[in-house]
Amino acid sequence: MSSSEYLKKLCEYAVKAKATDLHLCAGSKPKMRVNGGLEFIETVVAVTPGDINEIVGQTLDDAKQKILRERRVIDFSFSFYGTGRFRANIYSQRGTFAIAIRILPFEILSFAELGLPASVENFTSKSRGLFLVTGATGSGKSTTLASLIDIMNARYHYHIITIEDPIEYLHNHKKSLVTQREIGEDAVSFADALRSALREDPDVIMVGEMRDPETISIALTAAETGHLVFSTLHTVGTAKAVDRIVDAFPPTQQNQIKSQLATVLEGVVSQQLIPRADKPGMTLASEVMFATPAIRSLIREGKHYQIDNAIQTGQNLGMQLLEADLARLYLAGAISKDDMTLYAQNQQLIQQFLRR
Repeated sequence: MSSSEYLKKLCEYAVKAKATDLHLCAGSKPKMRVNGGLEFIETVVAVTPGDINEIVGQTLDDAKQKILRERRVIDFSFSFYGTGRFRANIYSQRGTFAIAIRILPFEILSFAELGLPASVENFTSKSRGLFLVTGATGSGKSTTLASLIDIMNARYHYHIITIEDPIEYLHNHKKSLVTQREIGEDAVSFADALRSALREDPDVIMVGEMRDPETISIALTAAETGHLVFSTLHTVGTAKAVDRIVDAFPPTQQNQIKSQLATVLEGVVSQQLIPRADKPGMTLASEVMFATPAIRSLIREGKHYQIDNAIQTGQNLGMQLLEADLARLYLAGAISKDDMTLYAQNQQLIQQFLRR
């Protein structure tokens, strides 16, 4: 069996098992993540360094192999006809390579399937501003953005540009024109792609991740100049997203960034995927913040620590704290008490919501 056939068989097995990730590491049997936990693929023997090297040689072209040799890590995407699309990261460990593969569904989930509050869909009707989805790796940020982009694609005559590393969900043209740029293939960097996007007549720009001050700065400017910008951050909690953006800049620039962010930010959704207690699978817990005049003032004044209170008092507007959603899921029997406690950021708030 060739290395490409071997990889395809493993990917087919993982897809059938409804795994989210597949891991190949020399000296270990392949492992896959199912319902949040890692488990071996018992029917396969341990992977050897030679197996990994053959997969690398057949999966990457010469240019990507050169990047891997120089940087010792590379991200890319691939697909197997009839099986699925995959996002992969090859990295060096203990003198050999290992591969982490994320399984990407062909179908984009509908908004109803995400498990987010209905109020979040309102962000798709905005004509300008910045909307952020935050959470840890594997919390479904890309899936949420893809679903929201799909809503706008079906409803409006827009030019939607996505900038990703790598492209995860493929969008067909519906009412909108959707152009998708992959870092490394179609652009040098997020900042470079975002800068050029402003000259490509976009209505909506989706930036896969705001990784550096330059990308953040251009995204804020894009939102300020009449574009609707969607992006992600690796933070847990909506207030921490504000902190992350401001702290990315030197102190001399932070007042300007606070003012700019307070003007353009429309909202933040922070999400976590949690193993279900009532049946196999995962469920989504989320925190939702809308940029009300009160929250804009808190951002401008640097009083980010008061944002949670503003969210709590804005429940009638569709906002919710993570702890409120965790308590709701626990009381409905969807998650365990241990997981409710583990994922909560504020244990006192959890007790308050449980008593209510």
